[in-house]
Amino acid sequence: MSTIAIVGAGPGLGRATAHRFGREGYSVALISRTQANVELLAAGLAAEGIAARGYTANVRDPEALRAALDAAVADLGPIEILQYSPVPANDFMKPVLETTAEDLVGPVEQSVYGPVAAVQHLLPGLRELGCGTILFINGSSAVFPNGNVTGTSVAFAGESAYARMIHHALAPEGIHVAQLIIPRGIGGGEPDHEPDALAERIFSLHRDRGRFRSFVGEESA
Repeated sequence: MSTIAIVGAGPGLGRATAHRFGREGYSVALISRTQANVELLAAGLAAEGIAARGYTANVRDPEALRAALDAAVADLGPIEILQYSPVPANDFMKPVLETTAEDLVGPVEQSVYGPVAAVQHLLPGLRELGCGTILFINGSSAVFPNGNVTGTSVAFAGESAYARMIHHALAPEGIHVAQLIIPRGIGGGEPDHEPDALAERIFSLHRDRGRFRSFVGEESA
């Protein structure tokens, strides 16, 4: 079995997704900005018999992200699945009339440059495998722009456009690209928004290889 790389791995959805894929025999590469956090996650997964390692990279630094992915391949083997799901920073979420051009740099680096760097770097390996899955996890502002979270809305729109384009471009090669939209965030008392339920949904996107975009719960504007 090959490896899933979770970019933006944390103790909620990242851990739940790692556990779900680990149960299927996948090795897990956990990538985040803080080494201590991913090492703790990896240790917990290892205690459950899941091969997992943690790697440090800020997704706004393409070279660091590429280096983390290379290290994961060297340690764990070929990456078959990429989950791109870093959490936006609070300062990405200014009201639209207070958002300057400079305020958009960080969101675009995270949600456009980051995924493009990761996908392009992993693409030769996916082609060599002859299969693979690339998963984009976003909030509802990726589809329904929200003037209260302008940076994220603008950057998620770019990420969504890129994801849809590579969905069509890579399908003939057996590489599936899917986007899961999670309205209202993770948790909050909604059973289908809890990390384990979301991880099950994410696994089904990889397993069933259906349409490009899916929503958790009702699709609404």
